[in-house]
Amino acid sequence: MKKNVSLVLSGGGARGVAHIGAIEELENQGFVIKSIAGTSMGSLVGAVYAVGKMQEYKNWIYTLDKLDVLKLIDFTFSLQGLIKGDRVFEKMKQFIPDLNIEELKIHYVATATDISSSKEVIFTKGSIYDAVRASIAIPTVITPVETDDSILVDGGVINPVPINHVKRTKDDILIVVYVNADIPVYKPVILKNKKDKKQSVYLQRIKEFQSHLTKINPLDKNDKIGYFNLINKTLSLLTHQISKMTMEKYPPDILINVSRQTCGVFDFYRAEELVEIGRHATEKSVKEYNNRLG
Repeated sequence: MKKNVSLVLSGGGARGVAHIGAIEELENQGFVIKSIAGTSMGSLVGAVYAVGKMQEYKNWIYTLDKLDVLKLIDFTFSLQGLIKGDRVFEKMKQFIPDLNIEELKIHYVATATDISSSKEVIFTKGSIYDAVRASIAIPTVITPVETDDSILVDGGVINPVPINHVKRTKDDILIVVYVNADIPVYKPVILKNKKDKKQSVYLQRIKEFQSHLTKINPLDKNDKIGYFNLINKTLSLLTHQISKMTMEKYPPDILINVSRQTCGVFDFYRAEELVEIGRHATEKSVKEYNNRLG
């Protein structure tokens, strides 16, 4: 018997890469994903899956240790955000088509926030790239998407776990993958020297970037928290509280939790590790679900 799934993917920066492992493990265990609703990084991974290019995306993101991660990030240092995000999307368009949402084989929804009207924006048609670009615009980090009458930012500002927007079908299973959970970090076994090589290159680039930030906006040398950590921790705490209330109102059948302490917002060089974390969390949650069913 097929187990049809309505899947909800939360935001969470690089932690959202764990959604890949979660989706792969769900499919391995016989679940059939019929609809997806995602916000921020969840909207991106959901879009990649919906257009049938998950393997291509996974192969590409696994090479980010060989590329220069930060060369894919187009810094702007504007008052609206530090990153434009256009360079990553242009790269992805080389192997992922920009389809209209209504043409997809499964039902897909992405969410954003219009800070002009203080309302949630739901994307159910039009360019999937436009929808994702608006959904991932983390305030103060990635520049917003501006139209004639709106300024769109990360959907997680209002609704970090868009359960109420996923399309439900009869006898489906509602599954939420939440990558901002307040739980201990799971650390998979990864070849140490391979991980160290990725980390050393990445951290060197981050130090260079932080030195640029300091020149533009000098901070007190006694500060115990960096710029990105401050943004990350603040947004994470806010969205976690909203998420808890949302999941109490719309309890999922299966909740797949990934610790919010797993990695930083831009730690995409850890993609292989993050996919394994998502896979492990899914395996654990599905086992608990099956045990409850008896």
